[in-house]
Amino acid sequence: MESYKELLVYRKSYEQAKEIYRLTQGFPKEELYAMTSQIKRAATSIPLNIAEGYGKMEMGKEVLRYLSMARGSSAELEVLLEFSKDFAWISEERYYELVVRQQEIGKMLTGLMKGIQAKIMA
Repeated sequence: MESYKELLVYRKSYEQAKEIYRLTQGFPKEELYAMTSQIKRAATSIPLNIAEGYGKMEMGKEVLRYLSMARGSSAELEVLLEFSKDFAWISEERYYELVVRQQEIGKMLTGLMKGIQAKIMA
């Protein structure tokens, strides 16, 4: 089994989480414990769940459970980005750039999960 750090989806989600941290520095201060905190948690949850699932060194249902949580956080992050756009905390252009990247990460997670499921069924 490869290291989670070798997974492209891990590297992309890690970079996206760092970008979200930079982005939220410009959010309103009154949102620090609400939207800012939530969007950061969703963003970091993705690479963290990938790492934790692979860290358990089991290539079965356990890793799928963690990848499923990462996939859920990816969808959550898409919604939080939309909220951020709708409240004009980020521009439309920035929103589309980030959401396209996030959708790519979601598709990669889905593909990884399908590949693991196929190995389990084989």
